Amino acid sequence: MPDTRYAIAAVLVAAAVTWGLRALPFAALTPLRSSSIVRYLSTRMPAGVMVILLAYCLRDLPLTHTRTLAPLAALAVTVSLHLWRRNALLSILGGTATHVILASTVFAS
Repeated sequence: MPDTRYAIAAVLVAAAVTWGLRALPFAALTPLRSSSIVRYLSTRMPAGVMVILLAYCLRDLPLTHTRTLAPLAALAVTVSLHLWRRNALLSILGGTATHVILASTVFAS
């Protein structure tokens, strides 16, 4: 059993490190808020991240199998819903539901 003073010191050190690690991003971001580069990236990055995510998700998709139609149909539904309603939650849920339904019923193997 560790000494009581040792246990208290360990808890205090852990609390200080946790607090410091949580406060560090806010301290680092304060000078960046007025940066024109950060403002530019904040408007361009969401689309870039989505393109990278799309490429990552579809990179191993075999184009010769019929199972490929489920993710492609889900992608089409997601894009269509987003262009129609401009609602990210609706787009994600609609595309996910399309993929799950098609993959588990129509294209189940």
